[in-house]
Amino acid sequence: MYWTSWLLAGLAIALAWPVPVALSRAKWPATAPFAAMVLWQSLALAGGLSMIGAMLCYGLVPLGGNLAAGLGGLLDIFLGRESLDALGLVHAFALSAAALLSAHLVFTLWLTYFRINRQRRRHRDLLALLSSPSHDRPDTLVINHEAPVAYCLPGGSRSVTVLSDGLMTLLSPEELRAVLLHEETHLTQRHHLLLWAFAAWRSALPWLPTSRLAQRAVSSLIEILADDVALRSVSKSTLVTAIALVASGPARLPATALVGGGADQIDTPATTSARLSRLLAPTPPLARKLQALVLAGAALLLALPTALLLVPGMLGG
Repeated sequence: MYWTSWLLAGLAIALAWPVPVALSRAKWPATAPFAAMVLWQSLALAGGLSMIGAMLCYGLVPLGGNLAAGLGGLLDIFLGRESLDALGLVHAFALSAAALLSAHLVFTLWLTYFRINRQRRRHRDLLALLSSPSHDRPDTLVINHEAPVAYCLPGGSRSVTVLSDGLMTLLSPEELRAVLLHEETHLTQRHHLLLWAFAAWRSALPWLPTSRLAQRAVSSLIEILADDVALRSVSKSTLVTAIALVASGPARLPATALVGGGADQIDTPATTSARLSRLLAPTPPLARKLQALVLAGAALLLALPTALLLVPGMLGG
């Protein structure tokens, strides 16, 4: 397992810096948002698994030639059948670090979920006071505000789309339909779950380039995906006008409701500019064969650290 641990460490380093930096600078993700989204998820999962796996494998080196044997030896130590001296200080430290990192990631994921739910409840309570149900649109609330505001608030069966009076006055019926389709796509495709996971990843490891770049990229990609769904029912000019008019209002703080607050704003000026540029100066979508290649690469990327950990004696110890 010695060589396995070093290979996993090298993979973790690659997925922590050069790979996400290169992907964040690439132009093709905007032409294949779904494939790019899957690849970012694979990078995050494979990176975390490689970091933990590298420390775990190195820590278990004195106890066996593969993960199963090493964990069996560790169990013998816990049960008192084997002396702790068989492990050694450095390897014990590596195992402790793997355990602490794993616990930290799980705890941060839970804590982020708790904070998001708490902020959503507060937001929902405010909406109950400041909004009224739409008469002609189900699961839609209208707030009395002259600025153009549109966002969605996830909550399972209680999910709602929130619009302002100003938005409904400013937009034509077709432009308003484009906005509604965009926001409803966030809910139906459960984009808030992706944002929650990547917000937790960034909170757990804020110093890691992968976490920062991934959160920013995923936030942009979900907007592109929602735009693509809206384009199936409305014209491109209608959607462009709707995006520009909505962006003409003041800073849209409620947009963070999609993740419950505490994360980067979803529809930032940079994201809005990128959305408009993509619609006004479209580039051909990535070829289907290349998209399939990206998806296959994402699967292989996730399978590599998994195989290194689970296949007994893969590198001969």
